[in-house]
Amino acid sequence: MKQKNRLLEVFKVFQNAESYFDERNRKQSTKLILYQILIICCFTFLYGVVMGSYHSILQSVVAGLKVTFLFISAIIICFPSFFVIQQVLGSKMTLKQMIIIVLSGFVLTSAIALSFSPIIILFQITGGNYHFLQLLHVAIFVFSGIFGMRLMIEALKFACEKKNIYPQIGVTVFKIWIIILAFVSIQLAWNLRPFLCNKNEEFKLFRKYEGNFYTAIVYSVQQLISKDDIKLNEEINKTSVHHDSIRSDTTDTTLLNLLNN
Repeated sequence: MKQKNRLLEVFKVFQNAESYFDERNRKQSTKLILYQILIICCFTFLYGVVMGSYHSILQSVVAGLKVTFLFISAIIICFPSFFVIQQVLGSKMTLKQMIIIVLSGFVLTSAIALSFSPIIILFQITGGNYHFLQLLHVAIFVFSGIFGMRLMIEALKFACEKKNIYPQIGVTVFKIWIIILAFVSIQLAWNLRPFLCNKNEEFKLFRKYEGNFYTAIVYSVQQLISKDDIKLNEEINKTSVHHDSIRSDTTDTTLLNLLNN
């Protein structure tokens, strides 16, 4: 029962961030950090499974592992720079306090991303194409990430304004660190692709490292637009052919009437 309560404690940050971080300042728990990591791993794995289910079961499992690895790797790679810079700026926050704040942001990000799973499944069932789903996943990650990073900023502001253990300039520097985190995550995601594999392709663990993330997004948008144009042209051509056939039938009927008269 105690373990369950401690696990649910991870989600208290969604209800009242200030009181949550105030409690963490008074009582820090290594188990809380482990629970946060566990929640992140579970939520990201489940989201990856939904993402990869567009192709196959094997792709689902692999995508789940890749998304989990992506989140954990981004934290491990970027956190040391964040901690060192904050210490240089004069932060009095402990290592555990900083880890809890950063992980709380990622817990929220993964939770929001997972909450979009029913929408993703709906589009997969109703015929959402590969390029549309690609853009949808990118949009979900961006949207979820904004809320996660906002939570971290609120926690740092709370530590700065209410607890006086964090420098004001640190909040501004943290916003720059968020940009670095975003670029690191994008680079990792690009090297780990494919997460979402096209149904027409065979299963691939990794793709060749051609192009970059930004050109891939532009390409997906162009593919969506071009397919819409093709469908529109097909409909126009069908309508035109239909009208031509009607005109032809009308002309033939008129001629027959004239000959009979």
